[in-house]
Amino acid sequence: MAQLALKRSIIFFDLETTGTDHAKDRIVELAFVKLNPDGTRDKFVKRINPGMPIPAEVTAIHGISDEDVKDCPEFKHIAHQLYQWMKGCDMGGYNSSRFDIPLLAEEFLRAGVDVDFSERHMIDVQQIFFKMESRTLSAAYNFYCNKQLDNAHSAEADILATIEVLEAQLERYNNLTNEVQALHSFSNTDEYVDYARRMVLKDGHPVFNFGKNKGRKVEDVFTSEPQYYDWMMQADFSLHTKQKISEILNKMKLKKPGMRA
Repeated sequence: MAQLALKRSIIFFDLETTGTDHAKDRIVELAFVKLNPDGTRDKFVKRINPGMPIPAEVTAIHGISDEDVKDCPEFKHIAHQLYQWMKGCDMGGYNSSRFDIPLLAEEFLRAGVDVDFSERHMIDVQQIFFKMESRTLSAAYNFYCNKQLDNAHSAEADILATIEVLEAQLERYNNLTNEVQALHSFSNTDEYVDYARRMVLKDGHPVFNFGKNKGRKVEDVFTSEPQYYDWMMQADFSLHTKQKISEILNKMKLKKPGMRA
């Protein structure tokens, strides 16, 4: 199978969680596989006590119950160690740009780690698959690798399958390069401001990507409706989203000193 051309290490990762809400849900299992330029691999695989009940319908999917994680560490107890282990690495996964990365960033922020992934290239294998074939991870694994995915929804099994799928994609498609930066560009379809994609960049300006103000510049909304910022800060948006709108408002204040806090 084709191999990635690595100039620095890249970490492929998968999370099993209590649900799909970036702002509310928590990690119950994580699996990180670091591919190094010299061909070696390192792993960081751990179950996590989410500090909240795991809904029965979610346990039915990934098989992890409250009993399984009751003696496991909380994320805040491993956050600093994990972030240091990830330092300087690019990142990849399956549906990672829309789910795993936003939720991981939220967990880091709750733990007091000032996370910033902006300097890293990110490969979303699902986006490559969707552009080429449009299927699920199990179907992708069967399609590209001619194998059945055993232990689906085990974080480690899923991410090892994701790496195999990417290598098979590189082998199959002549128009795909094995350079991480090029795969980052191919698998990320928009420029987003916050990991939850509540804001995206349009012509270099942050623009809302949801609700009544979708398509409007964030600065324009905060100028005409200053209460919208207050509403967002009090509502159930992710910490990273709130961090980014605060950065935008602070820049606006610097440009307009008389603007209200």
